[in-house]
Amino acid sequence: MEEKKKGPGFVVKDKRLFGDSDEARPQEEPKNTATEEKRESQEKPPQSPQQETDYPPINFTNFVLSLSTSALFHFGDFPDPEGGTVQKNLPAVKQTIDILDMLNEKTKGNLDENEDKLIQGVLYELKMRFVKEKA
Repeated sequence: MEEKKKGPGFVVKDKRLFGDSDEARPQEEPKNTATEEKRESQEKPPQSPQQETDYPPINFTNFVLSLSTSALFHFGDFPDPEGGTVQKNLPAVKQTIDILDMLNEKTKGNLDENEDKLIQGVLYELKMRFVKEKA
């Protein structure tokens, strides 16, 4: 038996070169955890602290605002980052409004006052803008 556990917290390993039958035992390469951790950290590309903090925290408010911003992009309020052109995509706006409507229905009674006012206000503004753009 190569490993024997004796009580919680420590392990006894047999490091003898020869077994009971006087035959050479296969040797394990000793692991140096410090060098392994260093090697692993070198393999991963370093992340700057700025990359980790670029995004706001994930919560209901930021999710609703993200969907609202997406709708505004599809209204043509922001240029396309790659081409710099402005394009309207009213079917995408309608889909985003429908998603917000569904989210509003599914979360009824579970939102605090500020979250409820936010989603109601965003829906109102997007629906009014959609009607104006459709006409």
